Amino acid sequence: MNIEDIRDYCLKKAHVTEHFPFDEVTLVFKVADKMFLLTSLKTWEKGTPFLNLKCDPEYAEILRADYESITPGYHMSKKHWNSVYLNQNDLQPQFVLELIDHSYDLIVKSLTKKIREELGL
Repeated sequence: MNIEDIRDYCLKKAHVTEHFPFDEVTLVFKVADKMFLLTSLKTWEKGTPFLNLKCDPEYAEILRADYESITPGYHMSKKHWNSVYLNQNDLQPQFVLELIDHSYDLIVKSLTKKIREELGL
C-alpha cells in the first residue's frame, strides 16, 4: 500500500477533497470541510508512513491494545484519533481501508442532517 493507493481510495469517496492546510507536506482529506485523514508526505519519503485517522474512542482503545502499529494520534486528540503505522506488517491493506472507512463514516455521521441531505449522504 502506497500513498497513491490511499489518495485514490479517499478521493473515490463522496464529497472528499484534499488539502495542505498546515504546510506543504501534511496531506489532509476532508468531507464537508471536516478532516478524516491526515498524513505527512515526509514520513512516506523516509519509509515510515503513517495515517492519522478519526476513531470512535472505545474502538480506538481496542485497536491500540490489539495492534502495535496503532497508537494514540500523533499531534491530535488522543481520545478521538489514532496513528496507524503502515510499515510494521501487522495490518492487512484491506483492514487499513476499513479504518479509513470508519474515520470517514464518523465524520459523515457528525454532520448535521441538513448538510447530509444537501450532499446526498
